[in-house]
Amino acid sequence: MVISGRVPLLLLAGVAAVVLRPSGSTVLLWLLAVTLFVATDLLLAPAPGAAGLDRKEPGTVRLGDPAESVVTVSNDGGRSLRLDVRDAWQPTAGASGNRHHVVVPAGERRVLRTSLRPWRRGDLRSYGVTVRAWGPLRLSAKQRTFDLPGTVRSLPPFDSRKHLPSRLAQLRELDGRAAVRVRGQGTEFDSLREYVRGDDVRSIDWRASARTPHVVVRTWQPERDRRVVLVLDTSRTAAGRVGGADGVPRLDAAMDAALLLAALASRAGDRVDFVAGDLKVRARLRASGARDIALRLQEAMADLEPMIAEADWDTLAGAVQGFGKQRALVVLLTPVEPAAVQQGLLPVLPALTRHHRVVLASVRDPELNRLAEARDSVDEVYDAAAAEQELRRREWTTGVLGRLGVHVVDADAERLPPALADHYLALKAQGLL
Repeated sequence: MVISGRVPLLLLAGVAAVVLRPSGSTVLLWLLAVTLFVATDLLLAPAPGAAGLDRKEPGTVRLGDPAESVVTVSNDGGRSLRLDVRDAWQPTAGASGNRHHVVVPAGERRVLRTSLRPWRRGDLRSYGVTVRAWGPLRLSAKQRTFDLPGTVRSLPPFDSRKHLPSRLAQLRELDGRAAVRVRGQGTEFDSLREYVRGDDVRSIDWRASARTPHVVVRTWQPERDRRVVLVLDTSRTAAGRVGGADGVPRLDAAMDAALLLAALASRAGDRVDFVAGDLKVRARLRASGARDIALRLQEAMADLEPMIAEADWDTLAGAVQGFGKQRALVVLLTPVEPAAVQQGLLPVLPALTRHHRVVLASVRDPELNRLAEARDSVDEVYDAAAAEQELRRREWTTGVLGRLGVHVVDADAERLPPALADHYLALKAQGLL
């Protein structure tokens, strides 16, 4: 049972009766009258179950994009229903406008729409639909919450897709639609065309030029059907935020870089595999030849969350080897955190670099550089000393990785996706995949 704001107003109206006839019996009679009105209104109120409920699933959206929950309320009875309906969702679904006041005449239905804007990845669920059916006087109502399942699946946003067109243009050049000036091992002959100023003279085909009035050059395209293995670290190092309190989680930034590289590699004709984990493998995907690689990766990443534990790189390296023995570009999406790299990653790198080309993509925190440069107070000087020490340890760790044959792409959250894509294109151009 629920009472409305009209009941206190009725009680206050009894003050006039008490003023005209001040006695205890007057107060008692007025309270009894109000109680009678409320009880009668409650008896005449329809049961909430008289309203038929049906939900249309919101479906799948990218993180931060709008979605909509649609609930249809039908009245198959013989009297009108005055209802308050609340479509409740968990807070991270970002529900707004989810309280609806509606009158449903007999034999009709009404469609109620609730706006959703998820701000967390994964499956975000409805808590149920609460229906409040009012009596004719709107003094009291019957209320019931119905378990009406609803789920909106929130995927990683893939903000770096804005960089994809420019990288695809570079890829088309490597594919032979323009001259490739670097002839590296592993490139394939594509076609002949007339020499233009600026072409590498080493690409001139002298035999073909002798048969034509013009000098012609060979164009080359990178080999296709290479393998790219993305390894996403979901351990404690992925839990931190970069760029201050309002920054993005390291894990989300690494996902964005992985999505851009996967989309680019798929367009280049390479096979993309994906594994994510910490103490154990949390997600694994073989997406060889998939045109919808970005969407499939987003689905695989949606439920991933950082685990406050160290990564078991032996397990993750074993998962990489489980994809096959063919040489691959293995991209480790993990921060260059000296302690974690030295204790967990370094011991397994020799086995990986022996069979694969390994790249480590790290989300750098720009706050370190800011702290290292600010020295206006005593506290800032101490902070700067600590930041400088950490930066030197990171440089030392990067040097150790380089001596083991691992190339490190270290950039902040916004610049890491294009930087990693550019490194992939550079390797492709030099025939090093």
